Amino acid sequence: MTLSIRENLSSSLSDIFPGASSLGPIRFFSAPGRVNIIGEHVDYAGGLVFPAAIDFRTNFAIRTNGLGTFRLYSLDFQSEFVTKDVIYSEEKPWANYILGVVSEARSLGLRVEGFDLAFTGNIPQGAGLSSSAAVEVGVAFALSKIFDWDITKEKIALLAQAAENHFVGVNCGIMDQFVIAVAKPSSCISLNTESLEYSYHSLDLPGYEFYLIDSNVKHSLKESEYNDRRKEVESATSKCNKLSPEVKTLSQADFFLIEKAGLTPSEFKRAVHILGERSRAQNVIRSLKDKNAKEVGEELFSCHESLSKNFQVSCEETDFIVEWFRSENVLGARMIGGGFGGCVLVLDKEGRSSYLFSKLEKEYSQKFGLNAKIYKFSISEGVREDS
Repeated sequence: MTLSIRENLSSSLSDIFPGASSLGPIRFFSAPGRVNIIGEHVDYAGGLVFPAAIDFRTNFAIRTNGLGTFRLYSLDFQSEFVTKDVIYSEEKPWANYILGVVSEARSLGLRVEGFDLAFTGNIPQGAGLSSSAAVEVGVAFALSKIFDWDITKEKIALLAQAAENHFVGVNCGIMDQFVIAVAKPSSCISLNTESLEYSYHSLDLPGYEFYLIDSNVKHSLKESEYNDRRKEVESATSKCNKLSPEVKTLSQADFFLIEKAGLTPSEFKRAVHILGERSRAQNVIRSLKDKNAKEVGEELFSCHESLSKNFQVSCEETDFIVEWFRSENVLGARMIGGGFGGCVLVLDKEGRSSYLFSKLEKEYSQKFGLNAKIYKFSISEGVREDS
């Protein structure tokens, strides 16, 4: 955390929220955004995902206030929210990601008393880089420290996911919160989203680089068809389970089963994606270990095709970006995140990104009237306390 960010957060608490007789010391925390190399829309189907934290972060300053009141301030929205009651706010939806953590912690019997919180960050919102999960995990971790919860980072991730499911109203899987909680520098994690077993892997392809193109089509998972996709996956899982009781998640099924299970056309398409992504994830992890960038890129293109045609969570703009890069002979590209906008992950040889982006930027603006953005990133560590 830079000195300027730290000073801005600290002064926000001091200037906006009046003193109290028992203010605790200000402590500073941060949580990263994330990219997912492969394994998209499978974290609620028991599949294997391969995400990493990135060096875009949300930064927090927090202190106890002894008032029994939650005093919250977003520097990015220049907005404050003060309440004693943990009730969903229609007026200031950003506050719900914090209040949801409080609500979920209390439901688990964890101590949460009054606190002051200010936060800011550089994770692009609506870009599919998990800015909301970074807030949830960052707040949960900060509260665990100032109120002396004795829980692991894995438990922090589950608490943050439950906050989004139960309070915010997005029925997301575990991937985003989990990697933000446990990530290590320079490493991806392979996470089995059914068992939550995970391991760290180096992301090292000498001579090649990953970067992101932001379509500037902003999505909101709560307002998109994301929850509908999850319902379709759950319905397909239930039908497969009736025919084959040992199949507890859709990722455990096979193509023979989904053809016999009486799935609707939409459910069948979702299942085809889930099963295809299972093999793509395994191939990417093996190819990264072998430092075979070409095969990694081919799987990225295959993943996007499935997300667009089978899972139907892409959009015209991200499809255009992916196909444009294909025409320029990059190794691979695919939409990432929940979909319906957001970012495209690109894998290519080092040194071409600026030239290619300058060409894409003009064509994309002419076609859609939108300004694409390019984000270079490096792999980062997970949630932490900043000294």
